[in-house]
Amino acid sequence: MERARIAVAGASGLIGTALVRSLTADGHTVVRLVRGEPRGADEVRWDPERGSVDAAGLAGCDAVVNLAGAGVGDHRWTDDYKARIRASRVRGTGALAEAVAGLPEDVRPRVFVNGSAIGYYGETGDRAVDESAPPGEGFLPRVCVEWESAAEPAREAGVRTVFARTGLVVARGGGAWGRLFPLFRAGLGGRMGDGRQYWSFIALHDEVAALRHLLDTDGLSGPFNLTAPHPVTNREVTATMARVLRRPAVFAVPEPVLRTVLGEMAGDVLGSARVLPARLLESGFRFAFPRIEEAVRAAL
Repeated sequence: MERARIAVAGASGLIGTALVRSLTADGHTVVRLVRGEPRGADEVRWDPERGSVDAAGLAGCDAVVNLAGAGVGDHRWTDDYKARIRASRVRGTGALAEAVAGLPEDVRPRVFVNGSAIGYYGETGDRAVDESAPPGEGFLPRVCVEWESAAEPAREAGVRTVFARTGLVVARGGGAWGRLFPLFRAGLGGRMGDGRQYWSFIALHDEVAALRHLLDTDGLSGPFNLTAPHPVTNREVTATMARVLRRPAVFAVPEPVLRTVLGEMAGDVLGSARVLPARLLESGFRFAFPRIEEAVRAAL
């Protein structure tokens, strides 16, 4: 994509911050969606949980990237917080999609890249799945289905619409690995449950590169799994972290303890998701850090 004007929702999050840095480094203009009063022409006001956005601020943008959503692992899953997880994704996506669809064609963005998650597939056990697999059962799969469906107005308006189903991002600055690194550095790391559950990961560098690929490549639409091609078990993650950080990993958190501490969210930690990036590879994307040890070392 030549130098473009790109609106980004969720620009202050782990992935959004890295994406904005990458885009601006290449000379693109980034318009941030913010909840407060805009401080300049590079900010647009919106409220994802209430489903409102200043549509005029998106006019003239070449693309919209939506990475916004309340953190799935930030709080215990009370009924109120589950409602917030859903609303921040479904209402926010719906507001953006309707705003994009409602703009005159000559100022309408050509591309809408919407965040999603491999939570779409639910529990897969040892079975490897790609984008052709149906949604799973449970809270996160239901949210992901609604989340993606909320983008339908943009697609119906002829905007190329892409869903980035992201896995566990390997990074020091946030997400699951942002919590793991300090534990393992302190020698307190260890497997969770029996450790046999698959974790489908992606290095932050590859996550940003994949989003850029989806933005830049004409003809790509629909769901894409943003996960490295070699998912590993929690046992393998534990061994890799211990080896790279040169720390013991003798602790293990039994399943009953996780369920007591985390409540319903424990199912996400203990669940197995063996997810492959079939469509991303078919589209010509190449991973810089396809294996877990490479991804962990890159994060350091």
